[in-house]
Amino acid sequence: MLVGMTRNEITEQIVVARLAKGLTWQELADAIGRPVVWTTSALLGQHPIPTELGKVLVDMLGLDESAVAVLAAVPMRGGLPTAVPTDPTIYRFYEALQVYGPAIKELIHEQFGDGIMSAINFSVEVEKKPHPTGDRVVVTFDGKFLPYDWVSGGAQ
Repeated sequence: MLVGMTRNEITEQIVVARLAKGLTWQELADAIGRPVVWTTSALLGQHPIPTELGKVLVDMLGLDESAVAVLAAVPMRGGLPTAVPTDPTIYRFYEALQVYGPAIKELIHEQFGDGIMSAINFSVEVEKKPHPTGDRVVVTFDGKFLPYDWVSGGAQ
């Protein structure tokens, strides 16, 4: 029974149940008609899952119905256990942004102006691309450009 469990404890239950049932993240995403990266992220605690979709997922995973309300709550987003990620897969993204981040920032400013890429109005896709020297990982971040809107000081 999951009554009184935290979001992190439910996330652990989700990971264990998915493996025990032999379900893929894609199968779970297909069951609710959502993108696989969003669904995986949501099930790992980064997005609220609408109640009706949560019910489908909880049923598929064989979790207690009480998990639905926790899954629907707005989570505390982001944050890894350490400032510099130690998981090799996540660290490589960190490393790539250290190396290429300043160049990406400069190119965004040159091509779009002074602003940022939204991580709220955003999607991400992960694809496997065959290559003669070994399969390639293609990650596409697709975020809306948000220009800085500098407001003159003083209350009006």
